[in-house]
Amino acid sequence: MSKLVFDPQIAPVASIAGELAVPSEHLVTQWLRERFARPPHWQPEVMHEHDPQLQRLPLRPASVLIPLVAREDGMTLLLTQRTAHLHDHAGQISFPGGRAEKIDASAIETALRETEEEIGIHRSHLDVLGTLPHYCTVTGYLVTPVVSIVTPPFDLKADPFEVAEIFEVPLSFLMDGMHHQRRTAEFPLGLGRRTFYAMPYERFFIWGATAGMLRNLFHFLRA
Repeated sequence: MSKLVFDPQIAPVASIAGELAVPSEHLVTQWLRERFARPPHWQPEVMHEHDPQLQRLPLRPASVLIPLVAREDGMTLLLTQRTAHLHDHAGQISFPGGRAEKIDASAIETALRETEEEIGIHRSHLDVLGTLPHYCTVTGYLVTPVVSIVTPPFDLKADPFEVAEIFEVPLSFLMDGMHHQRRTAEFPLGLGRRTFYAMPYERFFIWGATAGMLRNLFHFLRA
């Protein structure tokens, strides 16, 4: 599929999701570990990105890491901004990750390998809690989100070809439905009118697949 040329920031806000925030006492390592060890019954949210036409295509397996950084003053989420020249999701805010390779023994291995390659965090700093349901992107990837606690201190080394910037967002901000915008716009390449989530934070515009996977983390923690 050709590069998607589209500016989501000009799409109007149609509504705010508005659900109550995940309690702050749940956004700590021990509670998160227990939640993944004994997951509740819950229902993932399926967005228009999960297009029925895509389901008939040979989707490419990929994995991302959702890195929850255990900071002393509160859990944060580590994100990257992709470089502008990439073919898929150029310039977007994303999790570290990428397509599966034959050398990867599992979806989790893909996420760990890609994280080290893209941002330099070795797996010794990662405590994998579990995975969220697959997320199908408009660019034809079947993504496994792998949730992990990241234990500081750690060094970061961005791959300059793929990563323009690495930053952190308070997890409490992202796990609050009042910060989850629904926007609607006409997409290019014949994809039609679609609704997507956006979670703007300071100068970073978090949207699309990244926001969609964060919504599912939000539902999982609130269930």
